[in-house]
Amino acid sequence: MKNTISVKELIEEMHLNCVNASTNEYRVDSGDVNRPGMQLIGYYMHFASDRMQVIGNAEFAYLETLSDDHLRIKLDEFLSYDLPAICITRGHKPNDIFYELIKKHNKNLILSDLPTTKFMNKISEYANHKLAPIEVTHGVLVDVDGVGILIKGDSGIGKSETALELIKRGHRLISDDAVEIKLLDDDLLIGQSPELTRYMIEIRGIGLLDIKSLYGVGAVKPTKTIDLIAYLELWQEGKYYDRLGIDDELVEVLGIKIPKITIPVKPGRNLAVILEIAARNQRQKEMGYNAAQEFNERLIVKLTKNN
Repeated sequence: MKNTISVKELIEEMHLNCVNASTNEYRVDSGDVNRPGMQLIGYYMHFASDRMQVIGNAEFAYLETLSDDHLRIKLDEFLSYDLPAICITRGHKPNDIFYELIKKHNKNLILSDLPTTKFMNKISEYANHKLAPIEVTHGVLVDVDGVGILIKGDSGIGKSETALELIKRGHRLISDDAVEIKLLDDDLLIGQSPELTRYMIEIRGIGLLDIKSLYGVGAVKPTKTIDLIAYLELWQEGKYYDRLGIDDELVEVLGIKIPKITIPVKPGRNLAVILEIAARNQRQKEMGYNAAQEFNERLIVKLTKNN
């Protein structure tokens, strides 16, 4: 079942100028909007009536060319559909007939001074963000040199302490303990903190710390793409740990595959430094350079020569 958002909620949260509020509980399930130029001239095949309708310069100019009787016929047919909202941009003001029919059909009417394209982009961005698939996971999300690292591992392994050390080294906290992950644009994973614990971090023995107050606004960030998952686990003697990094491990989150590394934890290992290096290494891979593959190619060349 698709997620939906209330048009009333959209109007309130975006502070839109709604000059006529419908008593119906209209909802939308997409950030797409429709410019009803074809519908206003009478063509209703393939009409996306479930979207918010945006009337810009061209549509408004056409309506102004109509006689009162013709305008009434066109609008009466258009507004008879189950439209979530009608939005008029660029500061255009509808006439009395338009208002009369809006009230008759009990529709939301929104007026905006914004250019049409800018208004449509704002609506789409807001709706897509609200409707994005979401997953909440246990972990800590940090921005390390521009790379979003989701630190995971068993409770008490040292995720928050590692994040605190990274903050002290100039990196930024997005979320501690619970991370809300949203899928945007079908291939972009964005992490953020629940509002209740935003910019807070829990350190056992001390309690909750307000990182924004302690380290300043430069130590926190509201959202970040998730580029790498770092799983911390206690060092297990005899277990094989990848020493070259030739084979990339991937984890699927909301249908998107994200690179994952496993970092064994034992006394004396500086996890913050390791994650800094992991972030830089991940950035190099994204730019097309893989040190492990480079080493493997050199090794193959050397072995070939020796044979």
